[in-house]
Amino acid sequence: MNRTTLSLIAGVTALAAVTGFAAVSSPDATATDGTAEAAAHLPVERTSLVCPSPSSSDLAETTYTSFTPVTKGTEKEGGAELRAAAEQKQDGSKPGDDSEDDEKDGKDSESGKPVLEPEDPGKPVTGETAGGESPALLGTAEGRFAPGWTVQETTTVTAGTGRGMHGVTCTAPDTEFWFPGASTDAARTDYVHLTNPDDSAAVVDIELYGKDGALETTVGEGITVQPHSAEPVLLSTLTDEKQTDVTAHVVVRSGRVGAAVQALDDELGGDWLPASTDPSGSLVLPGVPKDATAVRLVAFTPGDADVDLKVRLASPSGLITPAGHDTLHVRGGMTAAVDLEDITRGEAGSLVLTAADDSVPVVAAVRVLRGEGDDQESAFIPAARPVGTRATSVDNTAKGTTLSVTAPEGTAKIKVTASAGTEGGTEASKTYTIKSGTTQDVEAPVPAGAKGTYALTVEPQTDTPVYASRTLTTTENDVPFFTVQPLPDDRGTVSVPQSNEDLSILQN
Repeated sequence: MNRTTLSLIAGVTALAAVTGFAAVSSPDATATDGTAEAAAHLPVERTSLVCPSPSSSDLAETTYTSFTPVTKGTEKEGGAELRAAAEQKQDGSKPGDDSEDDEKDGKDSESGKPVLEPEDPGKPVTGETAGGESPALLGTAEGRFAPGWTVQETTTVTAGTGRGMHGVTCTAPDTEFWFPGASTDAARTDYVHLTNPDDSAAVVDIELYGKDGALETTVGEGITVQPHSAEPVLLSTLTDEKQTDVTAHVVVRSGRVGAAVQALDDELGGDWLPASTDPSGSLVLPGVPKDATAVRLVAFTPGDADVDLKVRLASPSGLITPAGHDTLHVRGGMTAAVDLEDITRGEAGSLVLTAADDSVPVVAAVRVLRGEGDDQESAFIPAARPVGTRATSVDNTAKGTTLSVTAPEGTAKIKVTASAGTEGGTEASKTYTIKSGTTQDVEAPVPAGAKGTYALTVEPQTDTPVYASRTLTTTENDVPFFTVQPLPDDRGTVSVPQSNEDLSILQN
């Protein structure tokens, strides 16, 4: 084996060690001209996702939808599947080892049957669960199913605490998460769902920060999450302090977990609160619905320094400063919040936050309300990462989906592709131009002859950073149910360092 080959393998191995989640495949063997360029971005070969346990309400119905975009350069073989997390028993055995005990627990004891198993890239597949206790799901995709694999968990709860539409994109496991916008208030029931996909136990700390700093917690340290299992942690049991706005910080001491906050309100419905992007001096919260009746911004800086956040709205006509809410002062180590009311005023919008001192990192999220009086529903939008190479959303419908795209730093062009439907149809694509500093609710393409739900992929055609989110809406008993998911890069490819060595000298 020559030194050039060893260099590429070493680069790939080091990168896999850093990411921890995605393995990469070797370059397309047919590549000749421009081989060095082709080796810079390779399709991932294996990836994993975790889906938190949905609502335990008997009135809940949950749909899981899986989709992998067709990606050039992938292997011909591969597969993907979602399986129920298997909580360990006291004796170390797993559910399914004793079918009689499993029947007593009310769990499906079918041995080894996946909850969801996609058939082909390019076609979404869906499955449903009835109300009541449902487990968290663990997913693995390999080969041609791995690049860009996306799974959506959507739950509808028709009544009771947290009634509404709860949507969450199943995420890759990680070691640190920030959740500004959580709460320990008496009217809220917020759980941090921790899901461990690995063969060894994970140990997790949960820190809570309120308006005056760190909250005194009693059992937030050293939480053990058993292998292949999930652990929901009720935030109000970690502290005696009742606060409306709290930032939850999840830190994994050993192992890795998936984490998401399920926020349930007695009066205002509920939804999933995804993690904010990493602390930064510049943040974008994409896709505030144009008919939002109330928007509450929550921000936190983990350092000791205070910071003033400049608040702007990227509207269809450009960046504007909302009257009376041009800045938000955030004290170091303390959670700050402000009501922005109906900031979008009937137009598409995204929040753009900029720290006066960009060396002070911040995390942020907004809670959005739609509806009036007793017919209000809530959802959350965290600060998001840019789309990157490609972003994917699933479980879309022609009448109940809004795709919102913003380009805060310059004019951008994007390509949006609608896949075939879960029950048939032909994919369709459109290209859009997003003007600098604006947010546009684009009329996303619909697959010809669409049957069932379908996927949307967003691919930037320019180098300008683009941020996007997808909103699902429906109406139940005059209440405007909705959920919003940001669309970060779908992790379809990974960068591999290129060798600068002279091949003519090193080849054998």
